[in-house]
Amino acid sequence: MIQPVRVPPDAPASTDDVMPAEELSDAVLRQLLPRLRRFALRLTRDAVAADDLVQSTLERALTRWRGRRPQGDVRAWLFTILYRQFLDTQRRSRRYTRLLSWFAGSDAAAPSAEREVIARSSLDVFERLPEAQRTLLWLVSVEGMSYKAVADVLDVPLGTVMSRLSRARSALRELHEGQAGEARLRILK
Repeated sequence: MIQPVRVPPDAPASTDDVMPAEELSDAVLRQLLPRLRRFALRLTRDAVAADDLVQSTLERALTRWRGRRPQGDVRAWLFTILYRQFLDTQRRSRRYTRLLSWFAGSDAAAPSAEREVIARSSLDVFERLPEAQRTLLWLVSVEGMSYKAVADVLDVPLGTVMSRLSRARSALRELHEGQAGEARLRILK
């Protein structure tokens, strides 16, 4: 059973729901830090991880301060950043755990010969895809990059990334199921 994390109140709670601020001043930070840390503790259930999460949140907020909406609520903006940082960390952790367990192999159960053949077959099929499709699948599936980030890297529109990714996944599926002899890349005029 998960026990709730109890945090002593460091600062009196404000009755303001909206905290407009022209700058991220010490007074604003002093008021928000206990709340951010309390929320981070609730998410991570670990004091050290919560402190790291708050620090990365503040770092991101300070580097992106000029890009925020001036009429927006600073508190809501910081909590959004904190929650998204937490989700990104969780996704990254799960992805690396899967990759490490795949590369290192599980001590509890060694992969069967059948699973190894399937894995090698999948890698061979992946290598048969055209370079553009392999690169796109690698960036999205293995590196975990967002479609927007991939669009920026490849310098193409977001919709193009999505349609190319769909075609790449379809080609990979067809090759893996033996329905297609050769991967094809559709070129539009």
